[in-house]
Amino acid sequence: MNATSTGALLLCRADPETVRPLAHLLREQMLLTRAGEEWSVLVPEGKPWRDTGPSGGDPEPVDRVLGGWATALAVGSPWPVLALWWDADRAGYTLAAGFRRTVGYIWLADGTPVGEDEAMRTFAARLGLDPVLDLQALEELTRPDPDADAEARLRGLLAVLTRTGLTLPAGLGPGESADRLRSVAAVQRGAERVEWAGWRDAVRAELDAVENSSLGPWVRGPRARAIAAAQLAAGLPLLLWGARRRSGGWATAGALLLAQGALGLAYHRARAATETR
Repeated sequence: MNATSTGALLLCRADPETVRPLAHLLREQMLLTRAGEEWSVLVPEGKPWRDTGPSGGDPEPVDRVLGGWATALAVGSPWPVLALWWDADRAGYTLAAGFRRTVGYIWLADGTPVGEDEAMRTFAARLGLDPVLDLQALEELTRPDPDADAEARLRGLLAVLTRTGLTLPAGLGPGESADRLRSVAAVQRGAERVEWAGWRDAVRAELDAVENSSLGPWVRGPRARAIAAAQLAAGLPLLLWGARRRSGGWATAGALLLAQGALGLAYHRARAATETR
């Protein structure tokens, strides 16, 4: 790899429709396209790892930038996010999944492994890979190999992930420059641009993401309305009973049920109102 080949990819184990709402929250311009049946890829349009901070300090390294993005996308999501990155000196990955600690591995440009073997085992477990065949292939990437540079190591990692349905479009891969990655992503069928559109749209996008997740029926819809109504129906008599008995605990429980029910119905009405605008 040469000095101009710094690049980065964010691989999300979800379809683009699911990834899009949360990707807006990164407040970065990116290109989003499909990468197989169960995967999507986000390609940064900018190069924030080259930008200096507000105080004029040194720019953040590409691995730290990508790790932050992956963590932000994965928190609260049921699908994992894999950040791949490379520059003139190193290459590696960061895997983020929910609130769990991120796991990553690094190779020097000549392919020398400098990560911990345990990272590969955790990587395989969190992605549901075969604990024998896939893990064996991953562990090969942690052993010295004079014929495999950092780019080859990342390609080996991607080869294992093809068994999960990952298929990166031709030209989107380790060793390519950020400019090359962006141009290739832009011409993919169904590719779309994701960019920050303000806090109102961001909040709406985040709510859409929650409603489209497994929690959706409990947040909005007939089931959510029924639960809110039940909370109101149970909360009022419980609050009154607790007050008459001078029982602070029961009164508090009734008040909480009333508040939760009222918030549930208010949320449903507010969301319906925003959609009619």
